[in-house]
Amino acid sequence: MQEQKLPLSQAERETLERVRRDQGLDDINQAAEWLAKTALRKAAKRTSGRGRALYPVQPRGIKP
Repeated sequence: MQEQKLPLSQAERETLERVRRDQGLDDINQAAEWLAKTALRKAAKRTSGRGRALYPVQPRGIKP
């Protein structure tokens, strides 16, 4: 999966660091991913009324 670099303010870095500590994650990249997945799950649940599992998409022909 292609990585995207986003500029973060100091307040955003502090928020990600707080999430990282609270969730026991290794770095703020994992915290950002955790927040994104959580938001997607909540949106899917609001839309369909059911929770959905989220898995990374692998390009065809490439094994993890």
